[in-house]
Amino acid sequence: MPPVARRGRNGAGKRGTRMRQRLILIDLARTLALAGMVVFHLTWDLDMAGFVPRGTAVSGFFWYFARIVAGSFIFLAGMGLWISHGEGIRWPAFGRRLAKIAAAAALVSAATYLAMPEVWIFYGILHSIAVSSILGLLFLRLPAAVNLALAALIFALPWFFSAPFFGGVLVWTGLSGTLPLTADFEPLFPWFAPFLAGMATARLFARYGVWSRIEPRETPLLRRLGWPGRHSLAIYLLHQPLLIGLVLSAAWLFAA
Repeated sequence: MPPVARRGRNGAGKRGTRMRQRLILIDLARTLALAGMVVFHLTWDLDMAGFVPRGTAVSGFFWYFARIVAGSFIFLAGMGLWISHGEGIRWPAFGRRLAKIAAAAALVSAATYLAMPEVWIFYGILHSIAVSSILGLLFLRLPAAVNLALAALIFALPWFFSAPFFGGVLVWTGLSGTLPLTADFEPLFPWFAPFLAGMATARLFARYGVWSRIEPRETPLLRRLGWPGRHSLAIYLLHQPLLIGLVLSAAWLFAA
């Protein structure tokens, strides 16, 4: 298999050998993250419908599982930003992708506000990825070690600092010291940390030729397994309404 990229002075590909914009390994990782998301949301729906003990989805194993899944999505989004723009920002492509994510985030907010206004999602994972994608542009040229150090600081800051000033319209920063009542909340602090870590990891992989060593040869099977990862945004938007419909149908059948 030809190398994914040739390393330049900054760990980016040399002219004429840009990083490939689509890596099957990233698609497979997104597919795995999507599978985890479906498992968690199915557990959430079963919890709400009373098929499992109340609180199963928000305590114990699934409390940690949900955060690992969310962190993996944000980490992969950070990797994707560097893979696509680490050698130079491709503004049209960046703008198109940002517009899709922002529109999807707005759709989630509108739908949840109408369906469950008491816990509507105003800053969930899509909002977090959209904002992180914009902020991430400021960190593209920083050395990986600097971004990793900043990620550690961003992750730790909410544990040591909070202020009422960051409540209200600034609650999305995660520094208010209180958790708002919402079905999904990935505030800037600490969730920008895995995004920066993903950017740093992608840069290190390019600098030291890791991509060319771990990127598998594309086969029909891997293409099929990577298909969900290539359409992760659409699957994210569609899977939960489908799951809710299935769970409610099951509840109706069992009650009949």
